[in-house]
Amino acid sequence: MRSRSHPFRAATALLALGLAAAVAPPAAAAPPTAAPAGSPAATLRQYAADTWRSMAAMVDPGTGLAADNVGGDLDPADRAGYTSPTNVGAYLWSTVAARETGLVSAGQARDRIARTLATLGRLEVHEPSGMYYNWYDPATGAKLTTWPVDGSAVHPFLSSVDNGWLATALTVVRQAVPELAGRADALLRRMDFGYYYDPAQRQIRGGFWVEPPPGCSLAGNYRTGPDVFYTCHHYGAFNTEPRIASYLGIAAGQIPPEHYFGTYRTFDPEGCDWAWTEQRAVGQWRTYLGVRVFEGAYRYRGLQLVPSWGGSMFEALMVPLFVPEERWGPRSWAVNHPAYVRAQIEHGLREAGYGYWGFSPANDPDGGYREYGVDQLGMDGPGYTSDQERTSVDPGYGECRPAQPPPSGYGRGVVTPHASFLALRYAPDDALRNLANLRRDFDAYGPGGFYDSVDVTTGRVSKRYLALDQGMAMAALGNALAHDVLRRPFAQGPMQQRVAPLMRMEEFSLPRGGAQR
Repeated sequence: MRSRSHPFRAATALLALGLAAAVAPPAAAAPPTAAPAGSPAATLRQYAADTWRSMAAMVDPGTGLAADNVGGDLDPADRAGYTSPTNVGAYLWSTVAARETGLVSAGQARDRIARTLATLGRLEVHEPSGMYYNWYDPATGAKLTTWPVDGSAVHPFLSSVDNGWLATALTVVRQAVPELAGRADALLRRMDFGYYYDPAQRQIRGGFWVEPPPGCSLAGNYRTGPDVFYTCHHYGAFNTEPRIASYLGIAAGQIPPEHYFGTYRTFDPEGCDWAWTEQRAVGQWRTYLGVRVFEGAYRYRGLQLVPSWGGSMFEALMVPLFVPEERWGPRSWAVNHPAYVRAQIEHGLREAGYGYWGFSPANDPDGGYREYGVDQLGMDGPGYTSDQERTSVDPGYGECRPAQPPPSGYGRGVVTPHASFLALRYAPDDALRNLANLRRDFDAYGPGGFYDSVDVTTGRVSKRYLALDQGMAMAALGNALAHDVLRRPFAQGPMQQRVAPLMRMEEFSLPRGGAQR
């Protein structure tokens, strides 16, 4: 995908046909057309224009690096003094989406991206792996060793998942901006995801430090060069956002294909070893590429699905903004993704009765940052919860852990608008209705699009814009309005050749044909 991607195409067909259109292979693009006022496509275009305004406001004009967040009035003086590889990646793919939806010209997009790539080429990296550190100063590009908010020490870390999202953006740029393909490719080629892969566990580590940090770390090196200091944990859950790093490593030939089957769909339900997890899974064992896999699933209010780790929307649905998982996995992801969305809707509208839905990590309306989710959709026992009171459900674990009475009610529910954008492909009517209701009923929309989160009980809103969350919204909008522009780089080439066959092999323990309830 070396040529320039296609121009704007209205999303009316996508929204009319729902999931069937969403999972169909891309068709040839039509010339730009004006969407009728008040139509779904016009609404999406407005959301895209405003969301892009917030992304652009986060960017330092000298370095082209997007800050982690900015205040709700988009004042440059209120930009955060730190950024990450994910933040930078979100800005890069958002710029491509903005070009394809007519929000910036091809020349403006090229200039913006060129500035960012030039800075990326100058940033300090871990030279043996080509990986980026987790925090930089967006105004200077300096690696942070002191946290700008409170002056505390930063122990420079190299995250597998954060580097995965930057590599994702570079892959998009390499395809979508041919004038800059060589520069993006040079940065990509030096990134070696094999540095994170532990062959003994068939899993990737969370990341590593170059110097030993306080707390737990393990000295070693899965590649060559001096020892680094790995996190003591692996990313062991399958349906979580770190799988993007796994896919990139497999596609590049840096990680063996059997890694795809080395993480847990759920844990083995036999015995009580995993009784700390959310529930005892149902399913059966299967073997792929010599790896024995328990194809486990959870049951939730008439649905059956493969859980994420904590139960949040972005864990499950950020990756398919780029990788066509449901096309390549007709007996796995094609069934699971829609079921996961239905489960989030079920929780928000019926189980918790908030009247709104969509739960994912975000800024806390009460201050700070917090994870939100539906705890019953996560493997972790406590899970991520949907309200400020952390109300959870404990269905028990057979004879190992007795079930607890269900909660009498839920507290202050916090809904995160970016979760609805993640659901747009799988439940377009529901997603647009939910967003419209949030905008109608709360002060949830500002000059840069939807604010980060809404306490739907008190009406309190977190009036900040986060690069990650706005970047997810922009990716979903770009795909809807410009015919999967951000998916096309991954629908061919090494990702298609090496990762798609693995997805085609697998069958989740889910109802055949996708029929649930």
